[in-house]
Amino acid sequence: MKELFRRHIRPGRVAVMRLHGSIGGGRTTEWVELARRLRENRRVAAVVIDIDSPGGSASASDNLYLAFQRLAAKKPVVAAISGAGASGAYLAAVAARRIVAGPTSVVGSIGVISVAPRLPQLLDRLGVQVEEHTAGSLKGMGAPWRNGAEAESVKEQALVDAIYDAFVSRVATARKMPKERVRELATGEVWLGSESVSLGLVDEIGDLERAVEIAAKMANVPAKPVSARLPRPLFGRLVDRIATRVASSIADEIEIRLGDHLRM
Repeated sequence: MKELFRRHIRPGRVAVMRLHGSIGGGRTTEWVELARRLRENRRVAAVVIDIDSPGGSASASDNLYLAFQRLAAKKPVVAAISGAGASGAYLAAVAARRIVAGPTSVVGSIGVISVAPRLPQLLDRLGVQVEEHTAGSLKGMGAPWRNGAEAESVKEQALVDAIYDAFVSRVATARKMPKERVRELATGEVWLGSESVSLGLVDEIGDLERAVEIAAKMANVPAKPVSARLPRPLFGRLVDRIATRVASSIADEIEIRLGDHLRM
């Protein structure tokens, strides 16, 4: 598998890996593995991370940050925020040595949220009863079939605050900003890429091609990018193609039915 991956990349190239979509689950595991292989591959001189993601799981985002941090410690890494680099995706981006963002991209959303639905009234209407047996005062915290106790709420807030503090600390260290300044920005809001430069969240405005140029210059190699991805079995690729075609057909049909309302 590793040799197959190596043969797809010529020596001295800038590898472009895409971090698109929500962070979490098996996709994140693949991104972490890809970052590791790019770090160990001698043919890769530098890496550009093409980011268009709203974020996702806190733990998965932090795993990505650590993987990219190890990668950036060994070779030049530039993050290119093409669409959204928000929340956990921005955390992953700050591991790069430089961050480039499109002028109308969305950057930031430094914050943490924990959501747990409470459904006891709905279950009562449906005539559903849930029998619960626990050992440990906070075991079952966040269970949707009952309202949470005060102790559970306090514990949940403590976890959110701890993750938030870690997020702020990582951004402050990576962007060389005082923690107090990062906290002022860490309201959960987002900014356009054009605003993010003056705020210190990104280094410059540019597109993916500009990010490749920067990475190539840092590595002293030609600006010749190559797409980097893990090899997938033939069956998986065929399923993806079929799913993409079906989704595209559905989207086209919806667009036809909606007409020109709110298009850009």
